[in-house]
Formats: sequence, C-alpha cells, structure tokens
Amino acid sequence: MKAVLGPTNTGKTHLAIERLCAHSSGMIGFPLRLLAREVYDRVRAIKGDSRVALITGEERIEPKDARWLLCTMEAMPVGADLSFVGIDEAQLSADRERGHVFTDRLLHARGRDETMILGSATLDPMVRALVPEAEIIGRPRFSTLSHAGARKLSRIPPRSAIVAFSAEQVYAIAEMLRRFRGGAAVVMGALSPMTRNAQVELYQSGQVDYLVATDAIGMGLNLDVTHVAFAGLSKFDGVRQRRLTTAEMAQIAGRAGRHQRDGTFGTLAGGHHNSEFTDEEVHAIEEHRFPPLTRLFWREAEPRFDSLETLISDLEAPPERPELALAPEAIDLAVLKRLAEDPEARGGVAGKAAVARFWQVCSLPDFRQQGVETHSRFVARLWQDLRHGQLGADDVAQAIAALDNVSGDIDTLQGRIAATRSWAYIAQRPDWVLARDEMAARARGVEARLSDALHARLTERFVNRRTSVLMKKVGPDAGLLDVALDGEAVLVEGEPLGALRGFRFQVDPLARHADRKLLLAAAERHLPALLNQRAKTLAAAIADRSAALALDKDAIAWEGAPLARLARGRTALTPQLALDPALETLAPPVRQELARAIESWVDAMLAPLASLRRLELASTAHDAGPDLRALLIRLVERGGMLERARSGVDGLGKGQRTALARLGVRVGTLDLFLPEMLRPAAIRAWRARNALPGPGGHRMTSLAPAPDAMPPVVAIAGKHACPPGYRRLGKQGLRIDLAEKLLRDVHAVRLAAGRRPFALNPGKAISMGLATASYAQLLRQGGFQAIVPRPLPEGAHGPAAPLAWRWRPPPRQAEPERPASPRPQGAFAALAELIR
Repeated sequence: MKAVLGPTNTGKTHLAIERLCAHSSGMIGFPLRLLAREVYDRVRAIKGDSRVALITGEERIEPKDARWLLCTMEAMPVGADLSFVGIDEAQLSADRERGHVFTDRLLHARGRDETMILGSATLDPMVRALVPEAEIIGRPRFSTLSHAGARKLSRIPPRSAIVAFSAEQVYAIAEMLRRFRGGAAVVMGALSPMTRNAQVELYQSGQVDYLVATDAIGMGLNLDVTHVAFAGLSKFDGVRQRRLTTAEMAQIAGRAGRHQRDGTFGTLAGGHHNSEFTDEEVHAIEEHRFPPLTRLFWREAEPRFDSLETLISDLEAPPERPELALAPEAIDLAVLKRLAEDPEARGGVAGKAAVARFWQVCSLPDFRQQGVETHSRFVARLWQDLRHGQLGADDVAQAIAALDNVSGDIDTLQGRIAATRSWAYIAQRPDWVLARDEMAARARGVEARLSDALHARLTERFVNRRTSVLMKKVGPDAGLLDVALDGEAVLVEGEPLGALRGFRFQVDPLARHADRKLLLAAAERHLPALLNQRAKTLAAAIADRSAALALDKDAIAWEGAPLARLARGRTALTPQLALDPALETLAPPVRQELARAIESWVDAMLAPLASLRRLELASTAHDAGPDLRALLIRLVERGGMLERARSGVDGLGKGQRTALARLGVRVGTLDLFLPEMLRPAAIRAWRARNALPGPGGHRMTSLAPAPDAMPPVVAIAGKHACPPGYRRLGKQGLRIDLAEKLLRDVHAVRLAAGRRPFALNPGKAISMGLATASYAQLLRQGGFQAIVPRPLPEGAHGPAAPLAWRWRPPPRQAEPERPASPRPQGAFAALAELIR
C-alpha cells in the first residue's frame, strides 16, 4: 500500500491513472462526479469502451466485461475483488459533511495487489496511525506559488481566477468583469457537471480571460490559471461564518500555476480588513506547511437494521479510536431522524429489509440544497411510493418531463437541474424504478438540455464576446486576431465590430457608450490592411467597369458612400479629382492606384461631353467676338441646348454663324442644339455632372450602360421639369431634333402651297408617339395658325371642309372669335377639337 501525499500540482492523479492502467483490473474513487467522468473518458480512450465503467450516484455506465471502474466515493463497490484501488483527495476525511465516507474508504477499500491513497501532506500523521502498513511517498509541487498582494479588480491580470464564497458575490464580480474586461466564466458548486465543464471550456479556450468561482475551483479542475485572487477569506461552512484554514487557502491558491509554470495568489483590494492574508498564512501557503490533521470524521459504515432506533443508535455511536471523531449529523441522518419521529412516514417500517430500504431512501442526496425540512418532505413522498414496490415508469417519466423546460433565468434553471439530478439518482437504483435504463437515459437527456441552457444564460449575462476579443489588442498576440469583412460588417474573431461605409468605419450602433472608444481603437489597429485590400479590389473593379460608381454634381460615390469630389479645374468640364479624407488612411501606393482608376472613370464618364468641351474651348478665343463667346458659354451651361428666341443667334454676323456651324451647333426653328448631346450617354453624363432630375423627377446618378438612343417622346408628369434634350408639349416632351424635323416638313408643305392655307397629315407625328394635342402645340410654337372650317349653311348637307393651316411668323396677331362650327370629320377630328 502506498500513500502519495503532497500539495496541488504534483501529478498525483496522473500517477494513479498510470498505476490503474498497469493492472489487470482496478478502481479509483473520486470526490466529484465531474472528476470521475473526466478520468473515465481518459481511461476509456486507453482501454476501450467495453472494458471501462463509470459508477456515480446519478450515472452508471457498466459494460458487462468492465474491469476498470471510475467512481464517486459514495458509489465505490468497496467489496469488489480488484487488483488496484485508488482513493483520491483522501484528506477530505476531515470534511464535516462527507468526511466519514472518505474515512471508511481509507480504512476498508483495498486492492488485491496495490492500494494507493492520494491526498494532502496534512494527512500524513493520520495515515501513519490508521494505516501503518502504508508507504508514505511525498510529492513536491512542480511550480512555485508566490504571494502577489492585493489588487483592484481592474488590475487583475488576464488568465486569473477570482474566488468568492457566495453566489451573489460571484455574480457581482462577473458583472463588473463583463463591463471592462469582456466577461468571465462562472464556476459554482451548484452548477451541474456539464454546465461546469462548458464554463471551464469557455475559459480554457481563451474566449474569456477570467474565471469567477466559489471554492468549488479548489478541487477537480485542471485550469491554465496564472493568478488566483480571493474576494474574501471567510465562508459559511453550514454551521457558522469562519475564516478559511491555511490548508483550504492553499487548496484554492494552488490552482494557480500548472506543471512547470509558476503561479501567484492574492486578494482583491478594497475589501474588509480581515480579507488580507497574514504573514503566517502567506508563508504557510508558499512553503506548503500546514498544521497536520489530528482526527478524521467517522460514522459506522455497517449499521444494524433491526429497527429504526437501532439504526440511529449505530449511526450516532462514537468511534473507538482516538484518531477518529464522530461525524457531525449529515443530512441523511437528519432526514432519518426526522421521519422516524413521524408515525405516518415510519408506518410499516418493520424488519431488517424494510429498515435497510428506508435508510437507502433517506440517503438520497439533497441536490437542491434546500435543507432538512424540505428534503425530508420529498423523501417522505418518495418512501410512500416505494414502500410497497417500485415506481411506475409513467410516473417517473411524467416527473422528469415536468422539468424539461429550458426557459427561465439562471436560478430557475439551476433549480430544475438539481431536481433532475435527484430523479437521475432515483432512476439509477435497480430496485426503485421500472424501466430503469430508459428512465435514467431520459433524466440524463433533460439534464443535458438544461445544462446547455444554463451555460447559455451564464454566457449571455456575464460574457461580452466583442469586448473580450478586443481586449486582446493590448497583448502581444493582437496581430493574430482574425479580422474579416462580411459584406460591410467588420468582424473580429467572428464578433461584430462595426461597419465600413465605403472607406469610413462606423461603430456598431448597438455598442454601449463605454465600448465606443475601445471599438474605435481596435478599428484603428486592425482596419488598415482591410482598407488597403478593399481599395485594390475597387481599383480593379473600376478598371473592368464592374464597380457601381455614381456622380452627383461634383461628388463621386461608391455604394452610397463618398469616394471623391470633382473640384473645378481650368474649365468646368476639365475638373480636378480630390479624394475623400477617409482614403488618407490608405498606403500611398494603394491610394495613388485608386486615384488613377477613379480619374480614368471620370474621363470615360465625361467622354460623351466632348462636343461641349469644344464649345468651352472656343468660348475662350478672343477673335470669336463677345456675342458669340457669350452664346457659346450659355450653350455650355445649358448642356448644348438653348431656345433660339432667347439665344441672340439672330444678332450674329455671317462669319460668326459659320463658326457656330463648324462647332457642330445646329440652328433650328425653335432651338439651338448639339446633336452629339442628344445621345443617351451624353444626356446621362450631363445630368449626373449637374445633378439634374431625370424623367419622372428622379435623380439619375448611376452610370450604368445607356440605351442606344433616346426615346422620341417622353411623358412629363404634373409640374416636373422637362428632361434635357426635349421640348415640352403639354404632358409630353418631344426630342428637340425630331421637333425640328417635323417643323421642317411643315415648312416644306407651306412653301409648296404659297400663300394659300394648307392641310397637314399628322401621321408622322403620331408614329413617333406624339399626341395630336401635342403636335398642335408644336405647330403653334413654330408660328403656325389653324384655320377652323366655317359651319355649313342651315339645311345644307355634306362633310365639312378639312382643317387648314397658315404661316403667321411671330409676333402673331390674336385671331378674332369665330362662331361655333360643326365638328370636322375624319382623321383631323381630334386635332380640330383640341385647337378649338
């Protein structure tokens, strides 16, 4: 027999696992289901699923051929014939609640070939006295543990654990860490093993850098902790509020430092004056020197079941050896005594078998931690169902299903998990429940779902993933953070940081005010590489004409965000490019590349305005004369189109009119215009350059491919302005070159008719899409006057004379009123009606 004793971080458990696997069969008892499950998974990976068993109060996995057993201390089959037996954390024999169980295993659990006791060095004298045949093997700590003094919570270094001794204090500290450190994982004894594992993984994986825990951290958790901070140094032990012993302090502080890495411990500054370590305590913890245990708690492990009174008497009998002390009244004995006083509860408990079964029911652990009174009532109800047989599968399934509800807050879910663990324990008893395996599986499933929900609630309440990720920017590995773009969203390690609008970063609007400075700092650190890449991609897209740029007067935008502005150059049509200030963050070569791409886009966009550029250049020639230069400037300002009546063209000399024609300007009946400016690309470029409204009143700034030709006629709604290139005719606009063509045709008919009135065929106008009313308005604007037929004499029959027109060049005289005449017949009816 060996007793391997020493402080934490000495590899005792690893040694026991090695010895277990070296034997043909064996068993290790652990203080926690969590530990038993962890080691079960490790041994199963070595020996295989069919050879390894897990035996706990709430979970039993027992393959038929299992030879290696991993158990909780209470569930250990002490009488099993196995080659190796290990007892972990044997110093818990001094625990008030469970110490008597550990003492019994220390005294009676033996392996056929080897027994190994693992525990603290404080157990040394007790092992020598109670198990004199044991070989004491000391194990030094692998790393150094040093006192670091008191620190404010904001000064606690990353990879630290903060230990408190109440759920309220744990929650308060975790909330504060969430605000300025991104959050913390939470570990408490009240959590289910699955939730505890999930929270530990949250810390171990680096998603958070802080762990807030109760003293549950002191046992069974292998953590990468470099510093342990005590929020207090006293706790309520179930009887009274007392200061921790130095051994308890060391058990918790020993979580700092793993393997060869040193650790530190200290306290939170600003606490009570009794929350500081004394010099003696610091020395004891650093040197691993603690007062030895002088006695262990004991209770009769094999009481007699002759009667309830005999059972209680045996359980309260004092030990015979001076090294042992009678264990304080545990909750199972308290429940037994309470129910033994209740005539209704104890009714029918007669005979050894009934007394033994009654004691088994009273031994149900109080997972809900609700105290003797409440737990006794639950046990009494359970006994009433079990006294005559087993629980029905339907009743158990209904009780478990009632707990299968993942809604609620943290405390509510903890309560449901505790109740589920009670039913999981009940379902594991072979003689308590029908369909035991099915009910046990249901209970485990509900516990797993509730544990997942509890982990999610804890994470949601105490972890701000974005702040946690961004806090890493102060560390040496900040450059390793994964920063990516998802559309416009900027993600750091998958967490939203904000959005890029063009090349401007905007903080996530959902971010708290306290986080904004941190988010902006993180953006400044991580965004340059993304912006440079985005600029390169945009420059390439502009080059192959796949980028959707837009021009609104002098502003160039990309996807709605400003990119550059066009400043006035030597002339209005030869602007200079000014990049948006947001692009100043780009690397100079990248910025120059993007500027060249935008300039080429601007040149391509203004290319359809080449005819206007000729006019603009000609307007600077001094020999053109002031009248022609003024006309050219006005044409440039109006996009190459100008009403003739307001142009002053009739005042030009013959040479000036010739120069105007050479520049491509056509002088029509109603308008002066450049034919090149009546192309869709030219109109669109002009409209975008001057931020003019498009057809229907909508602003046109996109430079997508234009159609081959402008439509002959467009509709004009209400009081909207007539689009460039069109002459307004009522509710329609006619392209000015087509208006000129129609008027030339009318003049040809007029010249052929001489001074006589003449008739017109509106077919050509109608084929263009022009309404007869619009055509009549065009004729009137062109100086033509309609002659309405006289009415037929009274009593005469036959068709009215056709509608006729005559030339009345402006200024026109008002026509006298004529008496009403019959409606014309034929194709001219609608036109005549409108003219009237």
